[in-house]
Amino acid sequence: MLEASLASQLKTLLEKVIQPIELVSTLDDGPKSAELGALLDEIAGMSDLVSHSRTGDDPRRPSFAIRRVGTDIEVQFAGIPLGHEFTSLVLALLQVGGHPSKEDAALLAQVRDLEGDFYFETYFSLSCQNCPDVVQALNVMAVLNPHVKHIAIEGSLFQDEVDARGIMAVPTVFLNGEPFGSGRMNLEQIVGKLDTGAAERTATAISEKDPFDVLVVGGGPAGATAAIYAARKGIRTGVVSERFGGQVLDTMGIENFASVPYTEGPKFAAELENHVRQYDVDIMNVQNAAKLTPAEVEGGLVEVELASGARLLSKSVILSTGARWRAMNVPGENEYRNKGVTYCPHCDGPLFKGKRVAVIGGGNSGVEAAIDLAGIVAHVTLVEFDSQLRADDVLQRKLRSLPNVDILLSTLSTEVLGDGAKVTGLAYTDRTTDASHTVDLDGVFVQIGLLPNTEWLSGTVDLTPRGEIVVDDHGRTSVPGVFAAGDCTTAPYKQIIVAAGAGATAALGAFDHLIRTSVPSDAGSPVEVAVS
Repeated sequence: MLEASLASQLKTLLEKVIQPIELVSTLDDGPKSAELGALLDEIAGMSDLVSHSRTGDDPRRPSFAIRRVGTDIEVQFAGIPLGHEFTSLVLALLQVGGHPSKEDAALLAQVRDLEGDFYFETYFSLSCQNCPDVVQALNVMAVLNPHVKHIAIEGSLFQDEVDARGIMAVPTVFLNGEPFGSGRMNLEQIVGKLDTGAAERTATAISEKDPFDVLVVGGGPAGATAAIYAARKGIRTGVVSERFGGQVLDTMGIENFASVPYTEGPKFAAELENHVRQYDVDIMNVQNAAKLTPAEVEGGLVEVELASGARLLSKSVILSTGARWRAMNVPGENEYRNKGVTYCPHCDGPLFKGKRVAVIGGGNSGVEAAIDLAGIVAHVTLVEFDSQLRADDVLQRKLRSLPNVDILLSTLSTEVLGDGAKVTGLAYTDRTTDASHTVDLDGVFVQIGLLPNTEWLSGTVDLTPRGEIVVDDHGRTSVPGVFAAGDCTTAPYKQIIVAAGAGATAALGAFDHLIRTSVPSDAGSPVEVAVS
């Protein structure tokens, strides 16, 4: 069932299994059960320490458990974890089989110490690049702590269950039958929600850190590159990041980063973090910056206050907070977020199979989303404020060739309609006639550009009316010692490779600043050396 190269890689990885494991499947007579059974038979044939039995009695079919023989250590999958979830399957096999997780040792100890009974259910789609982080994190917890159980459920195979629970975005996690969270979460974030004292302990530890030479705020391509360039100068470097990788984590395919013909956002982000960790960089994840206080005197320390209350000091700061999806800012949007309003067609599209949806935005992102969704859903209505689409001609031609797509131009979305539990439609105004209309829908995919994450900097550094940080060609902001790079700045092109280059520029600019401000004002004139 697996491609030859993939099967060969998996067989090699299974050599890391040190404890016998059993794959216990629950199947029926359907084609998906046959497919899963064949996959599990193939995996069991790759290692003497792996076996497969069809003796499960889970109500979800097809499903299976990966169980360490003679113990109650197991993780479960309902569906066939291929696509983006194949890595989750491989890691589950290894970890149930005794191969240790590479997560931070202190964090793993925190997982082991959790008290209480936790039954997690995670709904995922095979096309979701955000889901594996959640699935893998909860699987690690289930392996380490006997009080934690987890099953990962492929939503498209259990549509009745998805509809009954009102799930309209993935990943969606339930804990002991109640909603726990939706969207990307890593192990640190999940544990932080369960261990209520963790945030306070972390904030205290962060505040006790010595001042940095360079503190990077943001862990996307700009921030990661800045950290690498700073650390290579041998100076004390720290990174504060809400989620390492930033918006790249939400990017499906990357085909325009020089020397990398193709990769996917989560993989690229993981490689960024791995590269940064090759150096002596203090990475503080799951932390949001809340306030910047400039140095009182030239060469003094800049303070960054975090949302947790922690405070960090640094001789220089590089702001690389990136951007986020722009919202429509209409009534109903927030109320029905993840209840039909979504910002990721790749992740959530499969949940709308056979339904009617709208895509808001006529740029490349919007048109690409509409094209992708048209192959899954019953009908797509693309809504564009302008009088013409702004996407590339080749994308427009493809879009107009699709029979189940309508295009509304010169259209202002005015309200997301719903019944209290989910989206039921969209209200809009025809800008050419001022007439108001509604269209019945099950989902709204918003694709209208980016908004810089700079609200917390208002009144501190110079911002454009759009909220972008004003920088010069060295990455300097209006505040001495404070630099910026990436999508949060006035850089004209919001591209990964541009952000990375800007991060390098900002780091070199910060290093130059440190050299110049570290010389005492009374040091005198340099000694001139004659060169013949």
